Amino acid sequence: MNMKKLTSAALASALSIGIATAARAQVHHPEKPTWSFEKCYGIAKAGKNDCYTSTHSCGSSSKAEGDKSSWIYVPKGTCEKIIGGSLSEGK
Repeated sequence: MNMKKLTSAALASALSIGIATAARAQVHHPEKPTWSFEKCYGIAKAGKNDCYTSTHSCGSSSKAEGDKSSWIYVPKGTCEKIIGGSLSEGK
């Protein structure tokens, strides 16, 4: 009976470590680029935004492509050259 409890405890521990690791891997907080950048709203693909917005708290969590509140870092001076790109949220 003790072996069954030990096996169950080991399995539960391994599963909890795996779940915690998976949850941590989904949190995406990119470092600011070392080059001159600007935040460009409205051009990120679904799940490819760089960081938090007014509708979600983490990068890689946008649900829709072209979400006007989601942004990505782009080289300074390029955002307004991209169709749908905006330097401010929701425009």
